[in-house]
Amino acid sequence: MIQADNLTFQYPGGHEPAAKDLNFKIEPGEIFGFLGPSGAGKSTTQKILIGLLKGYSGKVTIMGKMLGDWGTDFYNHVGVGFELPNHYLKLTAMENLKFFGSFYSGEKDYAGLLEMVGLAQNAGKKVEDFSKGMKVRLNFIRAILHDPDILFLDEPTSGLDPVNARKIKDIILDQKRNGKTIFITTHNMHDADELCDRISFIVEGKLMITSTPKQLKLDHGESKVRIEYTGVGQTVKSDEFPMTGLAENLKFMDILNNRDLISIHSQEASLDEVFIDVTGKNLV
Repeated sequence: MIQADNLTFQYPGGHEPAAKDLNFKIEPGEIFGFLGPSGAGKSTTQKILIGLLKGYSGKVTIMGKMLGDWGTDFYNHVGVGFELPNHYLKLTAMENLKFFGSFYSGEKDYAGLLEMVGLAQNAGKKVEDFSKGMKVRLNFIRAILHDPDILFLDEPTSGLDPVNARKIKDIILDQKRNGKTIFITTHNMHDADELCDRISFIVEGKLMITSTPKQLKLDHGESKVRIEYTGVGQTVKSDEFPMTGLAENLKFMDILNNRDLISIHSQEASLDEVFIDVTGKNLV
C-alpha cells in the first residue's frame, strides 16, 4: 500500500535533512508505526506521504501509484488525523463533520460516528467549548468519516484520558479488521506495542531498525522468568530462572508446589528500553 525508497527531505534553510534516505514498505491491512522523540522526523514523513510537503527526493508509491501522479482523488482514499486538532471553532461538532463530509461522495453516518467516540450528546455544541480531549476525538472521527483505505494518524491518543484512549485504540483495531492500512506516528511506546504489527525507530531523520514489537522485546530482553512468592514467616522472596529447561528446574518446581506465588513475569524488555538500547536516545 505504501512504499518509500531513499526518501529524503530538507526544509528550506535547514542545516540537515529532516528525513534521510528512508526505506520502508507497508502492506495492505497492516498497522505500521513510526516511533521516535519530538523532532525525529515522524511528522515530516507523514506530511510527505499525504502530499502536504513537496520537494522531496527519492521515490514514494501509494496504492501502486507514484505519489506525484495522484490528483485530488488521492484524498478519497486517505484519512488524516493530525496531532493538533484544527476545527472550525464557531461551528458545532455536527456542523464540522458535515462540512468536511461534503468534500467526499457517499453516505456518512455522522450521528453514529459521534456516538462511537462518546460525543453524541455534544453534537450541537460549538467546538470552541470543547475540551482538548473532545477535540481530539472529533478530529479522529473526521479522519474516518469517508471510509478511507489508508489512515495516517499522528499521536492518536494524545491528550486523552485512559477510557477515551481505549475507545480510540479499539476503533483503530476495528479499522484494521476491516482491511484498512494504518500509519501511526507516536512517541507513546505502550500504544505502539498494543496496536502496531511492525514499527520503525526513527531518530534525527534516520530509520534505525524495523521489526515487530514482540521480536524487538525478545531480542533485547533476557530469556528469564522472575517470580515472587511467600517465604518463611510470610516474607516476600523473589528469584529468577532461565526459560530453557524451566520445567526440569527443581528449585522452580519446588516453589510452584510448596509456596504461594505472588507474581510471575517473563523478563523481555519494554519498547522504551529497546528504543534506548538501539538508538542511545530517550523518548523526549
